[in-house]
Amino acid sequence: MIPADFHIDTPRLTLRLPRMEDFPTWEAFAASKRAQYIGGPYDKRNAWRAFAHVAGQWMLRGYGSFVFCEKGSDKPLGLTGPWHPEDWPEREIGWTVWSPEAEGKGYAFEAALAARAHAFETLGWDTAVSYIDADNARSIALAERLGCTLDEDAEKPDSDLPPCLVYRHPAPDADGSPEAYA
Repeated sequence: MIPADFHIDTPRLTLRLPRMEDFPTWEAFAASKRAQYIGGPYDKRNAWRAFAHVAGQWMLRGYGSFVFCEKGSDKPLGLTGPWHPEDWPEREIGWTVWSPEAEGKGYAFEAALAARAHAFETLGWDTAVSYIDADNARSIALAERLGCTLDEDAEKPDSDLPPCLVYRHPAPDADGSPEAYA
């Protein structure tokens, strides 16, 4: 069982489990055009289902995506972390930035690095991908900044979302050293 106060700290951020009080911020993001690359915009009902899907990963898999906030604040800025819906071919490190004010500050990069390190070091993953909408230039740039490479041979999720690109994260060194992915 994951304790409700489980979190990861980075120099500027705290990554923590999703909470009910995050839903209004998520809902605003999910209802906006900003959610177009993850199947949105969503109405309230589908925004709730998507949010519950994220939170439910923690209970069902023992891991999931983290909400990230600036240290000392509980205001959610976005979401990142290990993600693996049952029908997806591989485990993913995903991310979303919920407000334009949080973009361009390196928050998603810092949070995704920490989430990836958690997936490899704590969860014992030896590979991870990011499924990215081919038109999402900002996420593609972030994946490349994270050291990911386009994997044209990787299987893609069979979903109703637009076709995606698969970016493969660099694996940890054979000795488990985090230098390759932190």
